[in-house]
Amino acid sequence: MKAVGYKRALPISDPESLLDVLLPEPVPEPHDLLVDIKAVSVNPVDTKVRSSTNPPSGEVKVLGWDAAGIVRDVGGEVTLFRPGDRVWYAGSIARAGTNSERHVVDERIAGKMPASLTFVQAAALPLTSLTAWELLFDRLQVLQNPLPLAINCWSSAHREESARFWFSLHENLPT
Repeated sequence: MKAVGYKRALPISDPESLLDVLLPEPVPEPHDLLVDIKAVSVNPVDTKVRSSTNPPSGEVKVLGWDAAGIVRDVGGEVTLFRPGDRVWYAGSIARAGTNSERHVVDERIAGKMPASLTFVQAAALPLTSLTAWELLFDRLQVLQNPLPLAINCWSSAHREESARFWFSLHENLPT
């Protein structure tokens, strides 16, 4: 399978800082989805890891955490998805990244992609949305704070749908 990765932490100006590579097809574990990747996004964490972390000698590190795609296959214990489902997610830094043709992700950190979003739009949201969620509800604790809540959702043409989706995840927020 085709992927983009790196073998050494190098400045981005170096021609070997990112490489087109061929890797073995990933195999789903019991709770994994095998996803045909349709879109990914690049986040600051990609840049930080690529510039500061060398993979083990002789190995390739594939970056990328945010992705959107179509489920190709499922592990034996998957209950939330089936082949053909459109999914979006922020993967795990402990696993291979999403900058590849196919990727495995634990079903418990993936979601069904809203029909109103394209793959590109969906791939742009997971990590940034999780970061915003953690800021608002874990750090600022807006549900316990009596001050008015003003959220400015910057998801291009789908800002209202994105806000409605994220608000719907918590029963105490207005829908």
